Amino acid sequence: MVGPRVEIPPKFAAFADRSADWAAWLDALPRLVADVMDDWALRYDGSPAHGECAVVIPVTTPEGEPAVVKYGWPHEEAEFEHLALREWRGNGAVRLLRADPRRFALLLERAHTRDLTTLPVLDACEEVAGLYGRLHVSAPPQLQRLSDLCGDWSGRLLALPTGAPVPRRYVEQASSLAADFASDADTDGRLIHTDLHFENVLAADREPWLAIDPKPLSGDPHYEVAPLLWNRWDEIIESGDVRRSVRERLHSTIDAASLDEDRARDWAVVRVMVNAMWELEEPSPPSDEKANWLAEAVLIAKAVQD
Repeated sequence: MVGPRVEIPPKFAAFADRSADWAAWLDALPRLVADVMDDWALRYDGSPAHGECAVVIPVTTPEGEPAVVKYGWPHEEAEFEHLALREWRGNGAVRLLRADPRRFALLLERAHTRDLTTLPVLDACEEVAGLYGRLHVSAPPQLQRLSDLCGDWSGRLLALPTGAPVPRRYVEQASSLAADFASDADTDGRLIHTDLHFENVLAADREPWLAIDPKPLSGDPHYEVAPLLWNRWDEIIESGDVRRSVRERLHSTIDAASLDEDRARDWAVVRVMVNAMWELEEPSPPSDEKANWLAEAVLIAKAVQD
């Protein structure tokens, strides 16, 4: 073995409570980490960090290059992360140095821990917008098509109960827009990140900012804008003017990226109502967190249109 056995962060290990599958994967994770470290001749070079679905371990390569290994929970959204990073070749995103898709293990260029939450929010929106043109290359054929998802979402939105705690007019509008996008030739074809928000862009040595953690689709670049509207939500509430704050982010982003306002707005309505749909379909009991997420979705849908 190269170096000591790594300790999985306790908070990440606690995700075993999520399901039996999570518990089994986490139980096997220390062995997986050790095997990959040995197979790739890596050395530990810092303490592990984690998000909701992956643990990241700083390492040095056999050539002495600083890097990280990302070990992802095996799930559909992470299945093609390596393909997106391979297509980008470090142009606007961290470089992929090596991948083992079967084990959901990625050896990546090391970036810093500072992200775009350290910038004023409109400046951060412009930084993200500046990455769009570099990331939205032709999509590899293996990726799922956004149009197929839209066809599914349209029907599921209409199937929501009429008494659901979101305005029915927004549910029906999102369903209609999703149906239109499902048959729109421009809905597919470009490699889109889909989760390009402020915490998924990190400072780096090679470039000022680099994207991480794609959940790639073959899709429409206008689909990318919406996560910038619902992240850093506390700042929107603290502004005292939700409509103005949401619209400032929307306009800063689309202006910097030369996107079509109507199309970005329509995708934002679809995405926030699909977020609401997922919450309503989830069998978990009512909670303040769920109620707040539903309220955010409605506020954004209203703000981008009024």
